[in-house]
Amino acid sequence: MFRKLRNRFLIVNLVIITCMMLVSFASIYFITYQNVHNGIDMEIHRVSEFYFKPDGGKMGNPQAGPGGGNHPQQNGKGDMSPPAERSVSFLLQADAQWKLTATNSRFDMDADFYDLALQKASYGAKDNGQFTLEGTRWAYMVQKNGTGYSVIYLDVTAQQTIITNLVYTFILVGFFMLILIFFTSRYFANRSIAPVKEAFHRQKQFIADASHELKTPLAVINTNADVLLSNSEDTIESQSKWLHRIKSETERMKTLTNDLLYLTEMDDARASMIYTPFNVSESVESVLLTMEAVVFEKDISLTYEIEPGLTLHGNSEQMKQVVMILLDNAIKYTNPKGAISLTFKKHHHDRLLTVTNTGAGIAPEHLERIFDRFYRADASRSRKNGGYGLGLAIAKSIVEQHKGKISAKSVPGETTSFMVQLP
Repeated sequence: MFRKLRNRFLIVNLVIITCMMLVSFASIYFITYQNVHNGIDMEIHRVSEFYFKPDGGKMGNPQAGPGGGNHPQQNGKGDMSPPAERSVSFLLQADAQWKLTATNSRFDMDADFYDLALQKASYGAKDNGQFTLEGTRWAYMVQKNGTGYSVIYLDVTAQQTIITNLVYTFILVGFFMLILIFFTSRYFANRSIAPVKEAFHRQKQFIADASHELKTPLAVINTNADVLLSNSEDTIESQSKWLHRIKSETERMKTLTNDLLYLTEMDDARASMIYTPFNVSESVESVLLTMEAVVFEKDISLTYEIEPGLTLHGNSEQMKQVVMILLDNAIKYTNPKGAISLTFKKHHHDRLLTVTNTGAGIAPEHLERIFDRFYRADASRSRKNGGYGLGLAIAKSIVEQHKGKISAKSVPGETTSFMVQLP
């Protein structure tokens, strides 16, 4: 499923980027093509003005001069100078039947070349166009006169090479860009679906754990109900123990479902939660006062140090619940004659709550996962104490909702400490 999701994301990404590249390359090509052809049109018109002005080059076939490909142009002293720098051009005159009558060119070319050039121009339906002859790209412009046609030719091989090289460059760059984009998109696709994959597996694990937790009390309730039904003639008083067991398991299921609903509501209500400033020192102290009787009953010593007047922007009841969860967790896992210590004080710009208890501690391999839902370092002991592995998950959710951090450290066989850092 996740492979299909990744491939779908990859294909969509490649299609979108490919379309964007095609549009970009096509736009660049169109603009360059138009600029090149506009330049060719301007150049051939400039050459045409030279040939058709009254004092333009003489008609005939003068002997080619050394180097260069420019046309003679008369200046004030009677000398000949080129009409356009770096341009190669010539003029052909033809009668009405497109037979060559005269040439004006600096190049000593054979008659077959001129005849072929003239044929290329006569085939065109328009007065201008381009063709390739003997490896050279020529642009031409036809003008009618009283005796036939005048055709001006301009070498545009360099301009055509620019267009061709641009196409090859686009193809080469596009090919390597698509390869690069493919592997980059695949990398980010894997990164993008990783949280989805993790959330999916955690959801499956959550459902499996919740079903497992509900299975035990349901089995107990079902068994005790069967016992009651099999002794239907007995009085309620004589079967009260079965009813008490059903009641006890019902309460366990109620606690479990309430915790699950609370976690779900917190996940859904993060954005809509209303926070107000409150005295968090008083909130912590109020929880301590309610837990003193439980601590005394278990014969545990409790010491605490609370810095007065510390405030927090958040939800007072939720922070009380965090303290309650951590203290309850410490009481459950502290042996008689053990000790619990709580400190709450300002630490730099944050507020730091630390709850430490003596006891068996937590093995290092379990510290990373004790805040996961339904996770227990010691499942048998947690069940005996009535735990479901949801308390620390709830505490973590509340702390993160207040933009804080919660962590734990433990020395097996000695102490376990939970730290809550609140900004």
